[in-house]
Amino acid sequence: MWIADGWQDYELLDCGGGEKLERWDSRILVRPDPQAIWDTPRRHPGWQHPDGRYFRSSSGGGHWEKGKLPEKWQVRYRDLTFQVKPMNFKHTGLFPEQAVNWDFAAEKIKQAGRPINVLNLFAYTGAASVACAAAGASVCHVDAAKGMVAWARENAKISGLENAPIRWIVDDCAKFVEREIRRGRTYDAIVMDPPSYGRGPTGEVWKLENSLYPFVELCSRVLSDRPLFVIINSYTTGLAPSVLTYILETVVTSRFGGHTESQEIGLPVTETGLALPCGATGRWMGE
Repeated sequence: MWIADGWQDYELLDCGGGEKLERWDSRILVRPDPQAIWDTPRRHPGWQHPDGRYFRSSSGGGHWEKGKLPEKWQVRYRDLTFQVKPMNFKHTGLFPEQAVNWDFAAEKIKQAGRPINVLNLFAYTGAASVACAAAGASVCHVDAAKGMVAWARENAKISGLENAPIRWIVDDCAKFVEREIRRGRTYDAIVMDPPSYGRGPTGEVWKLENSLYPFVELCSRVLSDRPLFVIINSYTTGLAPSVLTYILETVVTSRFGGHTESQEIGLPVTETGLALPCGATGRWMGE
């Protein structure tokens, strides 16, 4: 497992009983987590008196009880700054376990010894875009949600990257890649975090187990002649990391050489010294 253990402004204090207790800077949150199926003694006082707690509804969805929690605040990771905001469906706008991929991408870009152009797809609030830009890459950030792209631009601004070479694109990712292929534009690295389920702009259904392989094949057509890396992240329950290895090996390694590594990604739990699994990542490396 690749564990995001480099945080100071975030800490997974404890988890169990289907919930996790987190510190975001000085704020304590309790949020649902379907992986935390074990029991915990809940010794930490934050369990009883959090600054904010998300409750699931038996009929679907849920709601926050925020108390004096601010509408938004900032957290830092290394030299990056991100805006945190409790939203619908328990999210905060940031997935702290993804720091393992930010570090990986940044190190590859810094060591490349040449200009690197990164395509970030399903790019959400732009943490990976900001990390790659901070490492010196040019970035194309693509997400279908206008509000998420605006949030990503804010993250770039507060990280001191307002004038960095980032293209901000509000578009369906597959449609955008198809147009980039027609334009003959290529990228040295691709990062993608596709959803488990979704609908395209004209109602077409995205279901990860059916759509991911052809989408990766499509994206391989915008890779440059000397691609540096491809990262696929998945939060789809039941999808093993080795599935991502198989896809990347058959689509990317077969064409460009290189090799693939895939692992679960996770967060260290302060109370137990163990790690909470948070998803799966596949990384293809060309150099």
